[in-house]
Amino acid sequence: MFILKQLRRKKSISQTNLAEAIGVSLRTIQLYERKGANIPIKNLTKIAQYFEMSIAELYMYEVNETDGKYNGKPRFSSKGQQVQQVGLGKYQISVPLISGEQQRAYCKNLHNKDYINGLSHIGFVIEEVQNSSYAAFEITNNSMDNGKIGGIPNKAIVLGKLVPGKKFPTEWLSRPNHPWILVTLEGILCKSIIAYDKEGGKLKCHNLNPSPEYTDFELNMENLEQLFLVVRKQLN
Repeated sequence: MFILKQLRRKKSISQTNLAEAIGVSLRTIQLYERKGANIPIKNLTKIAQYFEMSIAELYMYEVNETDGKYNGKPRFSSKGQQVQQVGLGKYQISVPLISGEQQRAYCKNLHNKDYINGLSHIGFVIEEVQNSSYAAFEITNNSMDNGKIGGIPNKAIVLGKLVPGKKFPTEWLSRPNHPWILVTLEGILCKSIIAYDKEGGKLKCHNLNPSPEYTDFELNMENLEQLFLVVRKQLN
């Protein structure tokens, strides 16, 4: 990542200084500063914290080493979201963030464009951006945290891709145990969908956390306002 070299120069630190700060060798930092470097998430997190940035911000720009200027022009999807290619097969997308405190208000203003446009935004780096609406949601409990790598703990932020209503059944039935964001007028849920009763119009929602306090339940389809496929998560 050429940006590492520019950040080092701005802070007036050497490659050795940075290597010591994140606990790697000088040779490793030299490799990390190359274009297209594959940096493990553990060390990428340490680098981001050292420079007081998010991982998404690190990827936001590629740096032209010759003149030291940031290149890469932002573009906008047809859905109005800011998208920028930051590398081969990597895109920075900036989307509205619905925090835990804002979820009730969001449920009441689903179709209010002014409200949605007024929300704070957060960035994610993903491999593909489709022609769809995206939003980020803060998780407010541990019902989807099973202690495994695929779990989603309390306070995590997930990126969701909006699924059109007519595609609901085909989308969730093709992804058993995948996490979804379900938006109802009463609140926002993060659950897996393990069964669909078409005749009864009900979904069976499943929690990944095996604790007895988190039990499976049924949700009436008529109460479902929006469905988002979880495509990425960020941990605080």
